[in-house]
Amino acid sequence: MDFTKLFSLEGKIALITGGSRGIGKMLLEGYLAAGCERVYITARKREQIAETLAEFEAQYPGKVVGLPGDLSQMDDLMRLVTELSARESRLDILVNNAGAAWGADYEQFPEVGWDKVMDLNVKSLFFLTQKLHPLLTAAASFDRPAKVINIASIDGLRPNPWETYSYQASKAAVIHLTKRMAARLIKDNIVVSCIAPGAYPSEMNKAAAKNPEGSARGIPFKRVGVAEDIAGGAIYLASRAGDYVVGTTIPIDGGIVNAWLPDEFNDPSGH
Repeated sequence: MDFTKLFSLEGKIALITGGSRGIGKMLLEGYLAAGCERVYITARKREQIAETLAEFEAQYPGKVVGLPGDLSQMDDLMRLVTELSARESRLDILVNNAGAAWGADYEQFPEVGWDKVMDLNVKSLFFLTQKLHPLLTAAASFDRPAKVINIASIDGLRPNPWETYSYQASKAAVIHLTKRMAARLIKDNIVVSCIAPGAYPSEMNKAAAKNPEGSARGIPFKRVGVAEDIAGGAIYLASRAGDYVVGTTIPIDGGIVNAWLPDEFNDPSGH
């Protein structure tokens, strides 16, 4: 084993859904730096894809390809599968990152806020992986497994105080679905794992984007996450280093899930 290449993604073909902004864009940057041959990204808005392609083209010419579409719609999902299959004979890494959230008071929470979130966060994740199975198996071998990395949230590991009912339920579903998919797909030399991000500045997490200092007050590490934090975890799971991590969800959250204590337990000195 050449340990200098333990975290290398050299020569890999990857697809990151929701890859034009937020956490998806952070993962794109990390995968390119780690050596991916090509990274495909999806998003609903063509202009967002165009902006991201333009941003990375100078440093990584021809290595980022945009495929627009709304993955909550099966027609768009199948169109993505068809387009990718026409371009590539294999897919080494699939990152199921695209997601939506919806907040509303319990008594007014609408059906559309349930269906939109569940369709994108859970249903599309399953069916996109299913439909891309031929490309994933074409890349997979016992010595070089293909990877599926699902992006959940720490909100799927413990409840938060906001009334985002369908979002929290969907992310808990992603974490459990990861385990079930992992048990099946490992038979085909496809390793499925999951990341549960904490607070990262993004369009979905406006609080962390607009007021990082305020958001950091509830984080044991006392700062919000940055690109290196989440990309480091995703590179680990996608590379040789993560081959033996099967069905596991890794929180990358500065300690919110596992190191937070109520104020009365904290040392007033800050230690």
